[in-house]
Amino acid sequence: MAQKEAGHRVLIVGNRCYRCGYEWKPDQIEVPPKVCPKCKSPYWDKPRKK
Repeated sequence: MAQKEAGHRVLIVGNRCYRCGYEWKPDQIEVPPKVCPKCKSPYWDKPRKK
């Protein structure tokens, strides 16, 4: 009889820059980053206004 292995779902908390689209895992989850590590924008968490 074949056994069916149960899979596990894993939630990874991360950030995405609205300016350049870069995604990264934060070093500290409790403290939001001040700038995007790639483009250095301080507005990484705010969408662009049209």
